[in-house]
Amino acid sequence: MGDEKAQRLDDALSSLVDILIPTLPDEDEAAADERHDDALELARNIIDNQGSPGVVSDVNHAAELIRKKLRRDNDSPDKEVQFSNLYARLLTQPVLSQKWSILYLLHQLADSDPEGGGLNSDGLRPKSRDTGLGRNNAGQDQQVYEDAFAMAGLPRLPPPLQDSRPTGRSNGGGPAERRAYQRRSRKAEKAEHSDTEVEKSHSTGPSEAALLRDLPFTLQGLSSTNLPFTSLTTLDLPPNLPIPIISLLHTLAEPSLLYRSLSDFVESRDEGLIGQSLRSAIGSELRSYLGLISTLEGEIRRAVASLDNNEQQGQVGKTGVTLKRCVVWTREATMGLRLMSLMVEEAKSRKGGQLISMIHAFSTSHGDPFVGAFAERMLSHVTRPFYDMLRQWIYDGELSDPYQEFFVTEQDAHEPSEDPRRAPATSVWEEKYKLDETMIPSIVTEDFARKVFLIGKSLNFIRYGCGDSAWVEAYCKEASRELRYGDTATLETSIDKAYKATMARLIYLMDDKFQLFEHLNALKRYLLLGQGDFIALLMESLSQNLDRPAGSQYRHTLTAQLEHAIRGSNAQFDSPDILRRLDARLTEMEKGDTGWDVFTLEYKVDAPVDVIITPWANRQYLKIFNLLWRVKRVEFALGSTWRRCMTGARGVLAVVDAKVSRDWKTTRCCIAEMIHFVNQLQYYILFEVIEASWDQLHAAIHKQDCTLDDLVEAHTEYLKAITHKGLLASVRHNSVTGHREDVFTAQLHELLKIMLAYKDAVDGLYSFSVTEFTRRQEVAAKIETRTAQGKWGLTENDDDELNSPISADKVAAHQASGADSPFPIASLGLTGSGGDDAMLPALRKRLQGLSADFKTRINNLLGDLLVQPDVDMKFLAVVMNFNDVYTPRKRRREGHREKKTPGQGEAGQKENAEGRTASRAEAKGKGKESGASLGAAAKGAEKGTRVLTK
Repeated sequence: MGDEKAQRLDDALSSLVDILIPTLPDEDEAAADERHDDALELARNIIDNQGSPGVVSDVNHAAELIRKKLRRDNDSPDKEVQFSNLYARLLTQPVLSQKWSILYLLHQLADSDPEGGGLNSDGLRPKSRDTGLGRNNAGQDQQVYEDAFAMAGLPRLPPPLQDSRPTGRSNGGGPAERRAYQRRSRKAEKAEHSDTEVEKSHSTGPSEAALLRDLPFTLQGLSSTNLPFTSLTTLDLPPNLPIPIISLLHTLAEPSLLYRSLSDFVESRDEGLIGQSLRSAIGSELRSYLGLISTLEGEIRRAVASLDNNEQQGQVGKTGVTLKRCVVWTREATMGLRLMSLMVEEAKSRKGGQLISMIHAFSTSHGDPFVGAFAERMLSHVTRPFYDMLRQWIYDGELSDPYQEFFVTEQDAHEPSEDPRRAPATSVWEEKYKLDETMIPSIVTEDFARKVFLIGKSLNFIRYGCGDSAWVEAYCKEASRELRYGDTATLETSIDKAYKATMARLIYLMDDKFQLFEHLNALKRYLLLGQGDFIALLMESLSQNLDRPAGSQYRHTLTAQLEHAIRGSNAQFDSPDILRRLDARLTEMEKGDTGWDVFTLEYKVDAPVDVIITPWANRQYLKIFNLLWRVKRVEFALGSTWRRCMTGARGVLAVVDAKVSRDWKTTRCCIAEMIHFVNQLQYYILFEVIEASWDQLHAAIHKQDCTLDDLVEAHTEYLKAITHKGLLASVRHNSVTGHREDVFTAQLHELLKIMLAYKDAVDGLYSFSVTEFTRRQEVAAKIETRTAQGKWGLTENDDDELNSPISADKVAAHQASGADSPFPIASLGLTGSGGDDAMLPALRKRLQGLSADFKTRINNLLGDLLVQPDVDMKFLAVVMNFNDVYTPRKRRREGHREKKTPGQGEAGQKENAEGRTASRAEAKGKGKESGASLGAAAKGAEKGTRVLTK
């Protein structure tokens, strides 16, 4: 068993020596056998003379020795942590029994010479007396030992030995025969190869020293003799180099190629300040890299100069500079070049804030401390143009961004506005600058960017819109300071101070210098009919003039009546600046319009107040004014008719009470219903809608830290609330016509038209009653005259005349004589030859039809109000129908056909046909019966948006 183990060991040593010892081309067989035997004998002596280590077999002690060495040789604890993990895994392996031996071997190998390949331990080195080769020269033994176990193999034979050596071994002739067989095999292999192939197989290419001489040029992207660049991205390596050298050169080629590409990027031009700053930062890093290469080149030059080309050709490692050490020295620089190359690739499709966000992502989203520190260093250079733009924006209100890299962009003056609520007059605030969210860098939050945007926009508005550039310049000199990346506390403090100072100054200017809140109050009092005495006096003075056609209206007449209303009401105590802005205008005229249709009030505002009271807001004010003006006009008309009826009830109507008393009772009840509806509608719009919205607006514009954007938004919401709750903004889609229509606006105008038509019919009934009263008075006077003459007061002819019908001619004659009836009977379409049999029944039918139509439309309106989600609109329906006198009805869907019930049949169809005929006849007669007084109600809500005619 022992002989077999020794035999295997001898075979293994012989094979190992055959592999390690190179074959010399000019060496004879005897010299080769002698060199092989010498090397094999040396290996046997090393194994036989190797004693046990002089340390205790403690696995933990061996691990601690390795840890100490790692802590001594490395600055960072990463290697030690990695070894601890591997050591823990080694202890868990049950297959390996010699764990201490493995660790001790690794420790000894770590202390060995990396170039010579030998161990530094004295116990592993053979003594000259124990080799059995008779070598007594210690230096010669050292040289033989290093050459035999060099990493590149044994380059040459040991020098000739002076002493004889043993000629045999104790294990017999078996090993000698095997060695002879191996020598014969090698001789046969050499005979098969030609001399050319042998030379090619032994060519080793340039030495490591030559590669080191060319390395500084290669790292700078310059071609050299052994390492030329064939293109921008290709480095040509020498052929026939060992694989380890090729691997090292591949590693060193990466920084070389990266440097070439980054140098081209730095030398290129970019249309952007931040892009140019990125090139400057990369250029600074490349200069630092060249400083490292310069230091490395100095070390290489000293190492190469210390070499003896004749004796120490293969011992470059002893000089302290090798390719492997160059890889280690350039590792950190290579990582920096790699990061910059990634940044350059990402920067091709980005600019401005996007570029800053990309670099900032390396700092915040990468776990490597080196990557984070490198990205932070790059950001300190790249963000300088950004912070310069930011400083100018928040302290001067000026945008210095020639390449559109800031997150604030300046709009073209000729670009149309997308929002119809805006207008060219508001471009200084709303349309001049925009916030580009795609350009907001990740180093600032979105709220921070919006605050910065508002600060600069406010300063620009104060300078150019409000004309207060002196304050802006003084503020800039006082508060301006340098901003830079990393100083977050200073930046936040500066932004907060600038925000508070700018907003406070802007609100002060709008309130004190430009009287914004006084203008809003004036709009509420005059255009929203809040000044009751002024509106009442204006309507009373204009009523007769506005009854005439629109073509006969003159602006100077309307202006004179407006001034009269101002002087006769409390409006005279308002500021002259406010009163001069109030004016009477005529809108566009259409055929058949009266003065009520084209008259409107206008309140003019100037810059910068028009930033808040925009043209869109003026149209909303005009729309609300037209509705309230028509409601006021109906209230004025119904009030006049009601006063006439109440006055006549104690005089004229009392005489004819027997004939038309029932009609007048019904008429007074219907007029009372209409007056109640108008009063409740006015109360709802003026108090529940306008006053409540005004309180919300007042609270919004007087809150702390209010900005101009808050004022604009609060005023917009104020108008939206009024138009929505004021029954002016509810829109319904008509499935039949395919158009959008105002639900409540159309219903209100129809109701107002019915009220005016009913008022005209009541005036006709009053004229009829006055005519009847006049006839009876004439008969009574005739009786008195005859009685005074001594005759009979009444004759048979007088009885016939007294009981005869009232002809239309008499009524017309009575009205021509100046009786109290401003609305002719002829306007009601009741003239003709029918006499009393046709006139009074026609009036009664007309009044009944209008009253029924009014109640039907009221029921529809109440039904629509009850289904509204707004609580105030539901409350309006409750107030109008507080005693349940009406029956609210939900509107049927457009285009929906009602299904027949089993009992309906032809009778139902006949009834529907009659209803449709009556509706058409009624609609046909409305235009004739209303006369000139229906002109204002004939127009829809679109009157509020007509262009003013100067």
